Amino acid sequence: MRTLTAVMTAAATAALLLTTSHTASALTADRRPTTVADSAARHPADVRIDEKAPVITRTDILIHAPLHTVWRIQTDVENWPTWQPNVARMAKDTPGRLRPGSVFRWSTEGLDITSTVKQVEPGRRLVWGGPAQGITAVHVWTFTPTCDGVLVHTEESWTGKPVLANKAVLQAALDTSLHNWVTNLKHEAEAQAAR
Repeated sequence: MRTLTAVMTAAATAALLLTTSHTASALTADRRPTTVADSAARHPADVRIDEKAPVITRTDILIHAPLHTVWRIQTDVENWPTWQPNVARMAKDTPGRLRPGSVFRWSTEGLDITSTVKQVEPGRRLVWGGPAQGITAVHVWTFTPTCDGVLVHTEESWTGKPVLANKAVLQAALDTSLHNWVTNLKHEAEAQAAR
C-alpha cells in the first residue's frame, strides 16, 4: 500500500512537472490530433509526442489575449511559480531565452524535475521533455492566433515502466495536470491582457 501511494504521488507530481483548461478535448481512439489547429501546425521537422505511448493526453483552450502575452507567460519559466500554484521552485540552467538544449529545473510537491527544451518556434511551438521518476515525457505546445485570441493546444506522452504498471492512475494524473496548466495559463494571460 505504501509503495502504491508513493507511485501515485510521484505520478501526480510528475504530471504537474512535465505538463500541467477550461476546456479539455477527449482522446481519440487512434490518438491522432484532435484539432484542426494541431493538424495545420505540423511540419515535417516538428518534434512530436510518442504516438505509441501508453499514456497520452491532449487538450485545447481558447485564451482571449494577444499571442505575445500568452507566449511570454508560457516561456518565462522562471515566473511559473507566480501563476502555477503547484510549481514550488524554478531555475533555469541555461541563461537567456528558451532554445533547443535549454535546461530548466523545477520542483512541485517535493519532487525535483529537469526538463530539456527540444524545439522552439517563437509564437508557434514549444516542446520540452525528459525523464522523471522512470517516466519519459514529451510535452508539445502549439499556439494559433484566432480572431478571438489564441488557441493553445498541448499534448504530452508518457512512457516507461511506471506508466505500464499504473496506466489508469497515470492517465488520470496527466489529464488533470494538463487541464490545470492550461486553465491557469488562460487566467493569467487574460488578467494581464485586461490591465
